[in-house]
Amino acid sequence: MERKLTDQELVRREKMENIRKLGIDPFGTRYDRTDFALDIKKKYEDIPHDAFETMEDVACVAGRIMFIRKMGKASFFTIKDKTGKIQVYISINDIGEELYSLFKTADIGDIVGVKGKIMKTQTGEITIKCLEYRHLVKALRPLPEKFHGLTDVEERYRRRYVDLIMNEESMRVAMMRPKIIRCIQNFLDSQGFVEVETPILTTLLTGASARPFETHHNTQDLDMYLRIALELNLKRLLVGGMESVYEIGRTFRNEGMDPQHNPEFTMMEVYQAYSNLEGMMDLTENMYKKIANDVCGKTKFNYLGHEVDLSGTWKRISMVDAIKDKTGIDFSKEMTVDEALELANKHDIEVEAHEHTVGHIINLFFERYVEETLIQPTFLYGHPVEISPLTKRNPEDPRFVDRFELFISGHECANAYTELNDPIDQLSRFEEQLKEKELGNEEANDIDYDFVESLEYGMPPAGGIGYGIDRLIMLFTESESIRDVLLFPTMKPINKNEN
Repeated sequence: MERKLTDQELVRREKMENIRKLGIDPFGTRYDRTDFALDIKKKYEDIPHDAFETMEDVACVAGRIMFIRKMGKASFFTIKDKTGKIQVYISINDIGEELYSLFKTADIGDIVGVKGKIMKTQTGEITIKCLEYRHLVKALRPLPEKFHGLTDVEERYRRRYVDLIMNEESMRVAMMRPKIIRCIQNFLDSQGFVEVETPILTTLLTGASARPFETHHNTQDLDMYLRIALELNLKRLLVGGMESVYEIGRTFRNEGMDPQHNPEFTMMEVYQAYSNLEGMMDLTENMYKKIANDVCGKTKFNYLGHEVDLSGTWKRISMVDAIKDKTGIDFSKEMTVDEALELANKHDIEVEAHEHTVGHIINLFFERYVEETLIQPTFLYGHPVEISPLTKRNPEDPRFVDRFELFISGHECANAYTELNDPIDQLSRFEEQLKEKELGNEEANDIDYDFVESLEYGMPPAGGIGYGIDRLIMLFTESESIRDVLLFPTMKPINKNEN
């Protein structure tokens, strides 16, 4: 159904045609700007008002009109570029009657170019005195008067382009995200790592426990999945001799959405030959502190309702010790499945059929009593072997593996391993996962026989870790929802007849 134009939209289209009649393209041509709003403000903010009378400094800027105060033969307006806003003073005496008449037809939302002299108003605001005015783009829709998601927060995510125009915080996060990722890349590159790319389409479910998105390759008549993790291909590269590798890439899991989860998200996995669990802890702590200091200029962050301090030495504690601290139950002692089930029953912990192992029950106790209490950065290590099919067993207690998760503000932020490189043990773990799948665990891994074969050629001892980049950025931008750090989060479609 065709949408009916509002009165404001009809007026803007009429102005568009009038601009075209003047021989001006309503939707712009190239404009060679030389300056940005924030740079101008920083350069001149400390210069006193009187000094501008003898200055002849000129700037050339372009941006979207966000405010207009039209007066008789002189007016003020504000334009916004990617760095922020700056005020413009425009007068018929400076640009002539023809251009001033063109300016008088401008609306909020239009994009213009301005060249002029730098000045400072009596109130101390850095301003450009317009000497040349160029219409660039006519906005055919008016900007909303209020667009802060107070009545419908999803509207901000659906129309992110409007959100970025209207919401300075959204623009700050959007511009900060690539800076954080670049800092990560520079940090890892400086440590001798090589960034690589691996396939998104796969024929096997491996590397994590998650439900997949399914697709089909028409030419080969082949059912495929969008990857749920990056792990196995990166470890193949360790076998090949690349030794220290990482990948930052889109990953897909066919699961629910909440403030911590989006079906497609950015993951980074890092693998280092001849390292181990402790090496990954050191790498992680140093990387987070590097981002905090170099990108954010601080080490304390308000994250998910808690003040988190990244400075100092981060806590390291085993899963069974953390459970014992909260419940008094000592899972480090040998016990039967029946004994563990009895403990779960006493504590009203529901155990699914595929979770009838001591290791799964230990993990259920952790999720019930410990996870949400880990506020300050904490490396939690010593996971049960049953929930870690790709991890090397602890040589002192084979019931557990050399794995840790980083928790901050009660949420997992990273997952690391001393990598399993024994092909015989690896095949056995895959086979156990297959049994879980037969018992109804839809997230259990397939058997990747080619990966097992690669291990038979010999993979060096290694440490590996996976980071949820979106959650990491939530921390450093102090955002409450993963949707705030994704430019285009997954959204439920709206009715096509809605405007």
